[in-house]
Amino acid sequence: MKDNYVIVAEGLTKRFGEFTATDHITFNVKEGEIFGFLGANGAGKTTAMRMLCGLSIPSEGRAQVAGYDVATESEQVKRNIGYMSQKFSLYNDLSISENLKLFGGIYGMGRKQIKEKTHTLLTELDLIKEKDTLVKLLPLGWKQKLAFSLAIFHEPKIVFLDEPTGGVDPITRRQFWELIYKAADNGITVFVTTHYMDEAEYCDRVSIMVDGQIKALDTPNALKAQFRANSLYDVFLSLARTATRSDS
Repeated sequence: MKDNYVIVAEGLTKRFGEFTATDHITFNVKEGEIFGFLGANGAGKTTAMRMLCGLSIPSEGRAQVAGYDVATESEQVKRNIGYMSQKFSLYNDLSISENLKLFGGIYGMGRKQIKEKTHTLLTELDLIKEKDTLVKLLPLGWKQKLAFSLAIFHEPKIVFLDEPTGGVDPITRRQFWELIYKAADNGITVFVTTHYMDEAEYCDRVSIMVDGQIKALDTPNALKAQFRANSLYDVFLSLARTATRSDS
């Protein structure tokens, strides 16, 4: 692992037949960094994330996540990361505490640790009184906060968030990002995709993919200066207009 990078990708490529979904992307992510991974639909970001999570083997190039090779040590990668998708990973017919117990067991945590972490988490989320409530009865915003908390329940080195705030109001999105900041302050690296450009402004650095390639990567302010733009939305739009494909 180079320096304090927890993600190192070098020429990472994924082909499906003659179609190249992710085309020789190279980038690093530092420990504790909030890294925004942006791209329009079809840009290749989901394919790239699947490789980084050890779910898809690269066609070419290499990547290390949490010190493990994604191609040859995928199980070790999975044990050292957390993941949250837009569709969440919660079991709706289980209670909040039952979800925490189940995922804690999946992550290999001991009973005592699960019990202690559950109490701490529910206290922080102000959900102690709701611990026996079925997840399906929770408002969307609470489901998102719980799903994120579950993704970092085992204190992984990195958490991957795939459009985690879709469909909720701006206030709830802001509260969700407060949880992200807290996780980063605790040393967890956050790798996040989002369609909300105001959220991208919260990231330490942002990459923007077009047609399977990273076309821009820097801090939000540096990107705006580079493209002489007033917002990241303007930067994103100027790059997205150069895309020649629509499917990933």
